[in-house]
Amino acid sequence: METDPIRSTVGVDLATLGAIERVYRAWDAALKAKDVEAAVALYADDARLESPLVRHLTGSPEGVIDGRNRLREFVRLVFARTPASRGHFRTGFFTDGYRLIWEYPRETPDGDQMDFVESMEIEDGLIRRHGVYWGWFGLKVIEQDRYHQ
Repeated sequence: METDPIRSTVGVDLATLGAIERVYRAWDAALKAKDVEAAVALYADDARLESPLVRHLTGSPEGVIDGRNRLREFVRLVFARTPASRGHFRTGFFTDGYRLIWEYPRETPDGDQMDFVESMEIEDGLIRRHGVYWGWFGLKVIEQDRYHQ
């Protein structure tokens, strides 16, 4: 089991904290394993994902994917094209009992990785909204078109 710390605001009950931690750990496990079905199972039927990668990979004018079924196809595409610089180093998460936020920092003990901040709104143990905010190193990967190689 991972040992990165949980950073929580005061007042989040243990059951809610446990449900949010489950999403935090399961999302990263699915990402590492490139397990599309495990990743998509974490989302509500009407979930929304927003990321610059949506525009880059789909050619869409907006960076938005709505609904679990559309999300499944997008996640499949992402997992098939993930570059080696997409690391998994994290140092914990923050939550207020509804929103789950963590960072994949550029600098890691093993060198640079793509840098992101993930923000998820969790309802009934499922991701309702997911925003992925990219740092300069991650944007460089898009600019170099390394998701299409």
